[in-house]
Amino acid sequence: MSKEMHATAEIERHAYNAAFHDLGLRWHWDSATYDALMTRTPCARRRIGLYLEDEQAHLLRAYDAEFLIDAIETRKSRHAGHRPALACDWAAMQDGEIGA
Repeated sequence: MSKEMHATAEIERHAYNAAFHDLGLRWHWDSATYDALMTRTPCARRRIGLYLEDEQAHLLRAYDAEFLIDAIETRKSRHAGHRPALACDWAAMQDGEIGA
């Protein structure tokens, strides 16, 4: 992966983490998780679906996968390209949540 592609992927990964936080989802995609999902499929919606199936299957008993994917993608688009999202330690944010 070129330096430019890697930087773009990092911005997108942080935008996803910001979206998860906004939606109250206690998820965090580190670089390894995101890279593994990107290796499995180039489709962003499918990456979320795969993560749901593999790591959050319990949510699929209560919510439709397309509903969750739409909510995440909508929130992610609000954060895409914003530098403040890159400065946040999303893993640490989860540790500080009330009720964690």
